[in-house]
Amino acid sequence: MNRPHSRADHARRNTRRNPLRKSDSAQYENIDKQILALHQAMVKKLIANPELRQHVIDTIESRYANGQLRHGGYLVWSCLMECIDDSPDSFIEGVLADTPQMRKLRRRTPFVNVLTEQEREQALLG
Repeated sequence: MNRPHSRADHARRNTRRNPLRKSDSAQYENIDKQILALHQAMVKKLIANPELRQHVIDTIESRYANGQLRHGGYLVWSCLMECIDDSPDSFIEGVLADTPQMRKLRRRTPFVNVLTEQEREQALLG
């Protein structure tokens, strides 16, 4: 006996993740490249301009306190900001790491308002 699917079955089916289509994958890859280019410019600016760092730290703390940043992301960003003075190369490598975790974290970067609009455009043009 075939019975119609219940609302719960329909909701459960719709919450499953669909595999990415090739066009989606290419789009995500392009966005990640743009985000990486912006972060390359932002890490250089943060190293050269220590006065910008407190705003980033405040953003990290605020997002964590408001539930907008999970504990793992909080630890990553906080540790990276802590090592910026003593080990700027580690800071750069960490922020620009080509890992799924860092690609995800860079999409919700705490480095807001670090670059001017002109600097953003220049970074994206390469």
